[in-house]
Amino acid sequence: MQIELNTKKLNELTDTTRIVFIVAKNFEHQWIEDKEALELLGFKAENEECLFVPTHNILYVGCESLDPDDIRLAAAKAYDFLKKTTIREVCIGTYSLDCPGLNIKAMVEGFTLASYTFNAYKSQKEPIKLQTIILCLEDYSRTDVSMQTASKALNAGMIIAEATNFAKEIINAIPNDMTPLALANVAQTLISLPNVTCKVLDKDFLEEQGMNAFLAVNRASVHPPKLIHLIYKPEDAKKRIIYVGKGLTYDSGGLSLKPSEHMVTMKADKSGGAAVMSILKGAAELKLPFEIHAIIGATENMIGGDAYKPDDVLVAKNGKTIEVRNTDAEGRLVLADCLSYAQEFKPDLLIDMATLTGACVVALGEFTTGIMGHSETLKTSCLEAFTKSGELSGVLPFNKHLKKLIKSSVADISNISSSRYGGAITAGLFLDNFIEEENKDKWLHLDIAGPAYVEKAWGYNPFGASGAGVRANLYWMIDEAKK
Repeated sequence: MQIELNTKKLNELTDTTRIVFIVAKNFEHQWIEDKEALELLGFKAENEECLFVPTHNILYVGCESLDPDDIRLAAAKAYDFLKKTTIREVCIGTYSLDCPGLNIKAMVEGFTLASYTFNAYKSQKEPIKLQTIILCLEDYSRTDVSMQTASKALNAGMIIAEATNFAKEIINAIPNDMTPLALANVAQTLISLPNVTCKVLDKDFLEEQGMNAFLAVNRASVHPPKLIHLIYKPEDAKKRIIYVGKGLTYDSGGLSLKPSEHMVTMKADKSGGAAVMSILKGAAELKLPFEIHAIIGATENMIGGDAYKPDDVLVAKNGKTIEVRNTDAEGRLVLADCLSYAQEFKPDLLIDMATLTGACVVALGEFTTGIMGHSETLKTSCLEAFTKSGELSGVLPFNKHLKKLIKSSVADISNISSSRYGGAITAGLFLDNFIEEENKDKWLHLDIAGPAYVEKAWGYNPFGASGAGVRANLYWMIDEAKK
């Protein structure tokens, strides 16, 4: 699918299907040519509601407001409707508010996110006829949308959405295809981008580094672990941002075996790793002025004669000892060693991303990322970026009293809490044990267990992977680059 810019008026493209958003149920706008027909058919222009009027070749879409995320959602719903038709080309005007660039970018993201289809394992693939979306610089509420502004927004929107779709493709891939080695091979393809390098470190390196927590998780898998380290390093970078992603290509729960119904979707336990890889990809394509590292701990958590066990005590890379009380709390063990490794590169900002806890889904719901950390300024900045990108997030506060719940009688720390409550926060506090004092206020933990993979379509996200966290972090860095 292509999205093209055009300076023609909408009514000049007489042979092209037109998309018209009805904003805030305003049926009086000049672009609405079928008010009586819409009333007759009972069209209320609710959010996500679509109606096609063939006499004028117009698709009407309800749009709650000119907020960027409502524009994003309306564009996605328009695409969802059109992909089932034989229409090949459509046109649409722009819907700006205070910032034309932001809303054009949001519209492009909506179309591009909706265009993603995962059909790699379908024997018969249904072709989509829609090939071209023409974005006319005729605006809903203003007259000063320039080609320069629109071109810049189109480019940024495409890069951000395609980076998100890149993450979806990795996450949706099945475990017998997307092994730790296969994930490393995907990372290696990114060296085709300017200023990007990649090194893949193996089991020998992990042993040399004393990354025994990471190694323990891998012990029962037939697939060797991989520590993937991508670096995007432009000239005169403003700061060094290091992302660490959980890359569990499959999680059975280990000896603390998951129920079978909970194992389905565990191919998505690599969502954090896919996200940080995709963030780096998007940042490199946007040419952002930051040195960015994406560090991914890739392994499986399986069962077998050599599996690590409840009651084991592991010595992590930073020398801390961990009592294993549940082998299904494995992601934090991998992240612990990867965070220690990451801090050797002296980050100005350190962010880890993981489908870490079901408790975060209980706390915030299926669609929302949990943000944790020590710096209120950093958490607020991250929260604002999520909101601007259209991703949902909420801050979960660290509580000093909850630290007692991960104390161990036989080691420095336990890998699970002694209470069933507050599990997302206690998992974050576990990771805090592996953050050096000088980096406490530079670190954020993003628990994406809720939105990363959902077995139903929601908003502009299809069934399956959503690429959670990719857009938010790219929006964050775009804003930081302007400072």
